[in-house]
Amino acid sequence: MRRRRTRPGGSTAKPARSGRRRISLWLGCGLIAAGLAVLGWVAWQFWGTNWQAHQRHDQVTTALADGWGDGQDVVRTDFGNATAILHVPRFGKDYAVPVLEGSTDDVLAAGVGHMEDTAEAGAKGNYVLAGHRVTHGEPFADLPQLRPGDKVHVETRDATYTYVLDTGGEDLIIPFTETWVLDPSPVNPRDGGTQPPGDAGSHLITLLTCSEIFHTDDRSVIFGHLLKTTPAKH
Repeated sequence: MRRRRTRPGGSTAKPARSGRRRISLWLGCGLIAAGLAVLGWVAWQFWGTNWQAHQRHDQVTTALADGWGDGQDVVRTDFGNATAILHVPRFGKDYAVPVLEGSTDDVLAAGVGHMEDTAEAGAKGNYVLAGHRVTHGEPFADLPQLRPGDKVHVETRDATYTYVLDTGGEDLIIPFTETWVLDPSPVNPRDGGTQPPGDAGSHLITLLTCSEIFHTDDRSVIFGHLLKTTPAKH
């Protein structure tokens, strides 16, 4: 009988294959863990931040009611200075989102932001509000549904200012780098482009949000003008 010859290196083949399997196993586990982490982040962005933001809306709205009762026009909160409550009938009778000063991440995660250096609610000039369309409470999720003639109410301690919209939610989309919409008397520099209403003496409102649900550098813009002022009953 012939003896079987041992192949060179035969004694190390099995450990080598075992090592490769171990590497593949750990690599697979790492990819699964990474995938779960990404899914968790996405879930937090789309559901967790909305839940958190709605809690903050309630906190700020309660703080406004208490502060107004004490005679404060501006109420300090953990997320910024709150000044008003925004009501949009087309979004439902229960739609009531607090307005905070500025446009920081904390502000936009607790309501809508009153853009810096723009007019106060009801005042002459351009009162500009910005909000998220997706995540962080999504206060402007349905902004594209707004139509000319829709009303927007801004409730403050002293009065409720009712604005009527002159443009719709899909009438004007601009790059975020175009800042003319923040001007006291904005004028569209494009010939034939959508223009805000009125003249230099107008009491305007401008609403801003992302033009698409997912990440975009473009903004949807809506213009309106003051219709009436209803003093608050103290």
